[in-house]
Amino acid sequence: MRPEPFIPQTTDGDEHYVRDKASGLIWHRCKHRTLYADTDRSQVVYHATYLQYFELGRCSLLRDAAYSYRSIEAGGHIYPIIEIGVKYHTPLHYDDPMWIHTRPAELERVRLRFDYIITSEETGAIVCKGFTWHCALNQRGKPIGIEPKMSYLWEVFPS
Repeated sequence: MRPEPFIPQTTDGDEHYVRDKASGLIWHRCKHRTLYADTDRSQVVYHATYLQYFELGRCSLLRDAAYSYRSIEAGGHIYPIIEIGVKYHTPLHYDDPMWIHTRPAELERVRLRFDYIITSEETGAIVCKGFTWHCALNQRGKPIGIEPKMSYLWEVFPS
């Protein structure tokens, strides 16, 4: 099944943020290149490796928003993944350049979701789409409310 079109265009000359011409949504993006260690015996990126790419996109988004995971954890919050979804469309191979697009999607009292789209830098083809749900926990592993700085990211992220 073909994915819906994704046509990223830079906004205000900032390469880190693009607007999808098809949906109008703003996405943060970072560039990455497939490592040999990311591939499996069939010479394509191993399916679980895309979850690491999602993490790279999420960390890059937070870092560019001046709020790194390190500072989040130092503040007493951790956000483990509690649910993942991925739909694969086109494989990546060794040394393929890609764009990892990430955006804050949903925010609840103790849970939050990020959405992802990975595209080939060379062709623009959608490689995969996915999401991760996270639960806010304190250092003892007890659910707690989303911290204000994280909530603020959802408020200020361009729509």
